[in-house]
Amino acid sequence: MRALRIAPDTAVRELDLPEPGAQSAIRDHIGATGFVDQGLYHRQALLHIHGDGRVIGLAQNITAWALASAWRGIALYPFHGPVVVTGRAEDGGVAPLDDDLAQQAHAVAQTVRETLEEWCSRPPASNEAALSELLAYAAQDVAPNR
Repeated sequence: MRALRIAPDTAVRELDLPEPGAQSAIRDHIGATGFVDQGLYHRQALLHIHGDGRVIGLAQNITAWALASAWRGIALYPFHGPVVVTGRAEDGGVAPLDDDLAQQAHAVAQTVRETLEEWCSRPPASNEAALSELLAYAAQDVAPNR
């Protein structure tokens, strides 16, 4: 089953999750020993997030944040640690990720990498300005007919 793993360092990797046992594989890919949160930020996708990511000090995942925020159209709370993106079945369960959504995730990751690199020479005026700028770019990446 097709899925993506988004790392805190902006790397996006294709995954092939086993049909039976996808939840266990997702837990392994995000490094969770306990609870895995599932977030519905797009009607056709699920984001699987480490349940204790912030508590145990995992790095922020700006790419996953930008993608989910762009899909929802608002700036969300921060995500921590690796995130797995899957499709969403009609019953709310895990399904293969759609090609268009995978392309959007890759585009947002590329945008985040380029923006972070640009900020090395042109830092944003504030954290709020940085988040607004990044969210605007990500929204363009997920817009229909981009």
